[in-house]
Amino acid sequence: MTTEELTLNIEKALDEIRPFLNSDGGDIELVSIDEDKHVKVRLQGACTSCSLSISTMKAGVETTIKKYAPQIETVENIV
Repeated sequence: MTTEELTLNIEKALDEIRPFLNSDGGDIELVSIDEDKHVKVRLQGACTSCSLSISTMKAGVETTIKKYAPQIETVENIV
């Protein structure tokens, strides 16, 4: 899979998650994908200070991204 295809798949995953985050006043942005298959995203809006953001990252964001791009190893929220 090319980098462009991988990015497109990750963006599709984020589009699946985005409505749930938007409904709580938040959003998410893809920041980078490194060569070691680690994805960096940035939670935005209300999601930045939410006490459940760690759960959102693991149970929602990382799981969904791995569904669209199984080769991804980790997903990290950066501030």
